[in-house]
Order: sequence, then C-alpha cells, then structure tokens
Amino acid sequence: MRKRWSLLFAVVLLAAAACADPQTNATAPSEVAFDTSAKQEHITSTKVDSIAAELPAKVRESGNLVVGNGSAGGGLPPLGFTADDNKTPIGVEIDIAYLVASVLGLKAEIDTTSWENLFLGLDSGKYQVGISNIGVSELRKEKYDFATYRLGLHAFEAKKDSGLKISGPADISGKTVAVGSGTLQEAILVDWNKQNVAAGRKPANLKYYQQAADTYLALQSGRIDLYLGPNPNASHHVATQHQTEIVGTVSSSYPVQGLVGITTKKDDGLVKPLADALNAAIADGSYAKVLAKWGLQAEAVPKSLINPPGLPKK
Repeated sequence: MRKRWSLLFAVVLLAAAACADPQTNATAPSEVAFDTSAKQEHITSTKVDSIAAELPAKVRESGNLVVGNGSAGGGLPPLGFTADDNKTPIGVEIDIAYLVASVLGLKAEIDTTSWENLFLGLDSGKYQVGISNIGVSELRKEKYDFATYRLGLHAFEAKKDSGLKISGPADISGKTVAVGSGTLQEAILVDWNKQNVAAGRKPANLKYYQQAADTYLALQSGRIDLYLGPNPNASHHVATQHQTEIVGTVSSSYPVQGLVGITTKKDDGLVKPLADALNAAIADGSYAKVLAKWGLQAEAVPKSLINPPGLPKK
C-alpha cells in the first residue's frame, strides 16, 4: 500500500500550492519508512493542567478539540492523507492535532473536508481549529488567530547528484525551472527573475506541466534543471522515490519568513492555550518526534508564536 501512496503523490503533486513558507537553506530529508496504516499510534504528551485551565470553559467542559483538515479526496502525504483503509486520516497535520489535544486534556476529533469548506467551517463554528498547512498571512490575520508550529518552506528539487545549490536569485539564472501556474512558488520565481534582469543576469526559463509525472520525467531527462514546489511534498518524493534531491529552500512568504499555524476564529480565546500546548510539546521532545516521523525536521520551529508577521498583502 505504501507504493500506492507514492504513485498517488506523483499524480497529484502539481495540484498542490503550498500555503505558507524561511529563506533559502538547502536541506536533504532523511530516509523515512512511512507508516500508512490506519492503526498507527499517534504521538502524544502529558496533560498540563495549567495550560488546560486557559481554555474557554465551553471547550474545556466539552472534552473535545474539533479539528478541520483540508485533505478530503485523499490528500497529500506527508501532510494530511488517507491511510491504507481508505478512510482514516493520517499525516503530520493529524499527529499535530492529537499532540496538542493531549497537552490540553482533550480528545481530538478530526474532520476532513475541502480547502474552501475548511474556512467556512471555522467561520461557522463547526471547527474549533484548522490544522491543514495553513500559512500565516496578513490578510488571514484579519479574521483568524494563529499559533505557529512549522516553518513554511518551498523546495527546489533537482535530479540526484546534480551538484546544484540554490540560495538566491543568482543561482537560478539561466536555469530551466518547472513551477505550478498561479502558485506562490511562481510568484517568487517571477520576483527572482526581475532581480536577475536588474543585475544584468539571465532570467530563469519557467516551465509549466499539467502532470507531476511529466515534471519528474523532464527532470530525469535533463529537459529542466529544477522544480520548485511545497517542501513537505518534495521531501516525501525524495524519501520514497530516491531519484531526486532537495538543493535549496525558500519561504513562500518571501521575503518574510513563512510560518504555518493552527488556525482559530479571531479572539475566540483558543490561540494562547494552543501556543502554550505546542511550546510544552516542543520542550518535552514530543513535537520533534512528530516531525521526525514524517521526515520534516527541517520545518521545526524553536517556539510557537501567536500571530507573527505573515505573507504581506498584495
């Protein structure tokens, strides 16, 4: 079944536009044996009574943390996706939900939905929180509060042993780079090309493919040099397919450091206990175990922040 998920990932990767993401820093994901079973154990921590006491009384008394996750239709590993039983949600976002709920002394109730309905559910109160690779942005902060738990990263993927290292605009000068049309990644490359032209360097040649399989075939054949996409998906592809490597990362909120956050309705009283619960999990090591389980150590944050600067308004 693990092979099935690798193939699914290859088919739908380009449809995903990452929702958030620090400045360039090449990283290589570790080899990870991903558990895609429905009966896997979620990493949890010990309830911290003082943090649980911060919860709004209605939430504390309910005993539940109702979490919306936008992975309906199968999702994308390793973020949120469907286990081998074709119904159970698993992934790093799901494990974060269980981890935070355990510190708060609550039971996590996960509901998978579409990306659009995730925010409608937050607005209506159907979901208390959204945990679904939601990037912090200045526009979203007008309606929602954020407790951050991952760096938001895009990754430059190249053919294995390419020798390439991408740390800024000059490194893509003259290169052929695949990217999804209309994505945050494309906006970054367009900005970098402007910087290259202004500096007298050749711009990168941007290429667009409808299918992820076509992108990776072009990468293997040498028709393109790089592919810029969401780091979690790239990390999973590198770890499972063994044909490519990550040669650099960049923030999707470029030039602001991107951060992914647990999302709640504005001023509903949840964001502080959520941030405190995340910081307790960071301190006791359980948070690091969750990221290591899914090969996303490069996205670890040293501290959960409440409503930090996010993607600027256009």
